[in-house]
Amino acid sequence: MTDIQSHLHLPLGTLRSQTHDTDEFGADEPGTRGTDQHTASDAAQADRQIAADSRVQIIDGMIRVLQTTAFHEVTAEAVAAEAGLTLEALRHHFPSWDGLVLATLDRWNSARMTPLLPTARSHGTIRLVRAIMADNAAEPSLMRFLVALLSIAATPGHALAPMLQHRYRQFHLVIQQSLVDDIEAGREPQTMQPARGGEQLIALYEGLQLQAMVRPSIDLLGAFDRAITRMRDGWGQRYVAPVWEA
Repeated sequence: MTDIQSHLHLPLGTLRSQTHDTDEFGADEPGTRGTDQHTASDAAQADRQIAADSRVQIIDGMIRVLQTTAFHEVTAEAVAAEAGLTLEALRHHFPSWDGLVLATLDRWNSARMTPLLPTARSHGTIRLVRAIMADNAAEPSLMRFLVALLSIAATPGHALAPMLQHRYRQFHLVIQQSLVDDIEAGREPQTMQPARGGEQLIALYEGLQLQAMVRPSIDLLGAFDRAITRMRDGWGQRYVAPVWEA
């Protein structure tokens, strides 16, 4: 079975340096040149680690602010204060606000998706999407952030748009590949085309999520269960193109 996590941009750990300097300097030379170079290398690596930790600290502060504040009302000053750093320190590590937004999206979404992805391998794509919806219902702030970014992704010429669209396409590829695996495992019928099934499943997921955001009384998981039961029934039938009246 294809590992669907390889299709998803999940750089949760990339903000922390995990490299180790294995080069040897001056091993055969007299004096302390090798020791000095090792000391300089260790100091540089320590500086990189401190910088990486500071970036994570800022991103985590951004996440906490977004949990209580609408995206369009979030300010760099509020994020810096929440992270316990100065505004100058924030701007040093993230000179671009767009860079901070993208890094926050990647870290936050990765933290949510990483423990859920094995659900697709063990129970199928439908259970994965349902698990994502249940997580959103329990902590809706991430979904609000994702929805806020959709307008940016759809804005022609915006610097963030291509990168956000790339991440959206990656999510669709995860779902599509997972449906391919489901067909191979016998969980879904051969009559379902994974690309079309992925479009339909994501449309159902996003449509119900949007309704739940503005209609808090909706039974989100119950609505999903009813709709997906109907959808899967259709997947099991041979597709017949519609004939519309003129």
